[in-house]
Amino acid sequence: MVNRWAGEVALVVDGQRRVLKLTLGALAELEQELGAGSLVELVQRFEGGAYSSGDVLALILAGLRGGGMDVTCADMLRAEIEGGPMAAARAAAELLARTFMVPGES
Repeated sequence: MVNRWAGEVALVVDGQRRVLKLTLGALAELEQELGAGSLVELVQRFEGGAYSSGDVLALILAGLRGGGMDVTCADMLRAEIEGGPMAAARAAAELLARTFMVPGES
């Protein structure tokens, strides 16, 4: 079960349903990985549609780690995501949105 109020998003990776979550540690790692000046910059890239496949991969990887999965970038480069790149991009955008959603917002 996915708890959207806890910022969780589900994604099927290599045939397994996984729960992604951006913990504080995962967010810090994500900032460093992407070289973003701030998470606001990353959110703005997604809101403006100016994100890259590297942004999507980094978000999915951080979310999987935040969800408790021990996974590396090399693992994700070989992974099969159900729904392909578009499903991954949707999950990454939803993950960002849910992470910063204030309870009571839709």
